[in-house]
Amino acid sequence: MLMPVTLRGRLVCLEPMTIDHVDDLCAVASEDRSTYAYTYVPNGQEDTKHYIEMALADFSKGRALPFVVRHLETGRIVGTTRFLDLEVFSWTPPGSPGVAGGPSPTDLTPPTVAELGSTWYAASFQRTGVNTECKLLMLAHAFDSWNTIRVTLKTDARNIRSRSAIQRLGATFEGIRRAHLPAIDGSIRDSAYFSIIAEEWPTVRTNLQDLLQKGLKK
Repeated sequence: MLMPVTLRGRLVCLEPMTIDHVDDLCAVASEDRSTYAYTYVPNGQEDTKHYIEMALADFSKGRALPFVVRHLETGRIVGTTRFLDLEVFSWTPPGSPGVAGGPSPTDLTPPTVAELGSTWYAASFQRTGVNTECKLLMLAHAFDSWNTIRVTLKTDARNIRSRSAIQRLGATFEGIRRAHLPAIDGSIRDSAYFSIIAEEWPTVRTNLQDLLQKGLKK
């Protein structure tokens, strides 16, 4: 399986999620919850414990690599994010088609493709440089350490704020997958899909570094 990894930047440190983070995540999720209209964020101690247990179960199966986000200046845990839908492509002999859904990813056979998601932050740390640096650290790990060929990002198609944030990163809009998933409001959501491929990563990295630097100068 993939081993837990810590990703450290100037503003934040992404630390492997553990069951010991229940109290911290419960506390930050209790800030202004009106900002979570389209995002599932656990509410209360038991819900947060279950949320972490499910994330760790996905990690143990090789499906995800979940983090908590620590703000370095304050030392606080301010949210969470993860790699998910990790997939290793398996290439068959020359002339035969490759197959998605090969072996589970490990440090020796890292993911060919990945998704960034299940991301949320305390209300007081939204619209700051936190998300920009989290994405920069995770994309760098995916493309530079794993040599991933594509990273996917998706959101509820109604979530204009999230879609705008993803596009600011430099991701390419792929389209809408209709009637995709149950939404947190009880409806069936359409999902807006975005991606970044390896060839685009140098340009996206420069864009993220510029955005982060502008934010630090404010």
